[in-house]
Amino acid sequence: MVSLKNFIAAQLAEIESPESETKAVDLPAGARVIPREQHNVSRRQISDAALQVLNGLHRAGYQAYLVGGSVRDLLLGREPKDFDVCTSARPEEVRKLFRRNARLIGRRFILVHVQFGREIIEVATFRGGASTDQARSASGRILADNVYGSLEEDAQRRDFTANALYYNIADRSIIDFWDAWTDIQAQRLRMIGNASERFREDPVRMLRAARFAAKLGFSLDPEIEAAIPLCQPLLQEIPAARLYEEVGKLFLAGFAQASLAVLQRYGLFAALFPQLAAVVDQGEGALALVQLALGNTDARVAAGKSVHPAFLFAALLWPVLLAERDRLIQEDKPEVVALQQAASAVLEENRGQIAIPRRFTLTIREIWDLQARFHRRGGRRPYALLAHERFRAAFDFLALRRDAGEDIAPLVAWWQQFQDADSDGRKQLIEQARQEVQEPDQLPLGPLPVSDKQVGRRRRRRRRSPKRQQAGAD
Repeated sequence: MVSLKNFIAAQLAEIESPESETKAVDLPAGARVIPREQHNVSRRQISDAALQVLNGLHRAGYQAYLVGGSVRDLLLGREPKDFDVCTSARPEEVRKLFRRNARLIGRRFILVHVQFGREIIEVATFRGGASTDQARSASGRILADNVYGSLEEDAQRRDFTANALYYNIADRSIIDFWDAWTDIQAQRLRMIGNASERFREDPVRMLRAARFAAKLGFSLDPEIEAAIPLCQPLLQEIPAARLYEEVGKLFLAGFAQASLAVLQRYGLFAALFPQLAAVVDQGEGALALVQLALGNTDARVAAGKSVHPAFLFAALLWPVLLAERDRLIQEDKPEVVALQQAASAVLEENRGQIAIPRRFTLTIREIWDLQARFHRRGGRRPYALLAHERFRAAFDFLALRRDAGEDIAPLVAWWQQFQDADSDGRKQLIEQARQEVQEPDQLPLGPLPVSDKQVGRRRRRRRRSPKRQQAGAD
């Protein structure tokens, strides 16, 4: 296989030659072509993998454009998260061209993922104009969308003007069908077509509008603002797994606090987290915890650190957990049982709205469980908890609760000292805790179920059979 570096060098040499610019594209009268000397997008800013896909398609005689958020971000001086390509080639032709590097994905609209190393370039065939023959739900949501068309039709199918700019690899110009250049300069997000109709085609576009407004600092066009309240209930039709992906894009990409503000402003937060929205409306404490969790996530992303979805969802659902626990206690449920049932109920109900993967829900329950065990500081319990694989996440969550206003500052300070102390110091801290406070029979949070591996349990002595007892006596 030819190396990526050598392939790119050959392709760049060819694309620079006059012979490579062979096919002119017929554009509608209203389209604007922005030549290379009038924009700031350079091929040096485009990944080698994206260039390989663009040049490979162009060399094979197909139209190929960098499109969407990558062009928008490059114009804004931002580093794109990924690069998407659209082309006149059909998915089967793209897969044949790139062979082992390519695979078809998608049901609603078939795409091609072309992979080079760790980078994946998403390639889409030009979409055709919307037709009445497309499979739709009762509300108008498009269910099947494998309709191919021209470049102009593809531009009509894009959602926002800022995402409908096409970087032409043939001459390095940018094609603008909807005066997106002006919208980007004005920092305005404007819908292509009627906003209500476009939201009914795909309600997730409302969440995309909120995400772009938060990420880019753009204002929403008045037509979009007016359409969101009318179409917000349509989000209930979206599969829970797809909503989980959108929540991740909103809250795990470095602009979570801004996303929360936009979602609340347009009533979308309640559509995603109805339980949490109801609890937040009842008091400021729940909102403080959520804002702190989102702020910490933004800080970690800015510092180049990893973020764990389970930690964030544990914080987002914690106020709901406590509210449900209190409700069950009022029904005369024991505190331990109430908390167990509340955790199961909250996660189960949330799964029907946002499908948090099971691997994360297990971690969420562990973080919640360990909050109760922090109050048990006698004997060997602190050592067992310190050795728990989720201790760090659970302790950070404990500190987050303190920062949100819970009266647990002495407890957090004790555990911080316990982590930093040597063997003798830990013994002194345990003795100090024993003298200062007697462990309550009912802990403030009550324990959740834990596995034998996490805590261990005393082994019951097995009773010996009468025959073995007789043999031992002999």
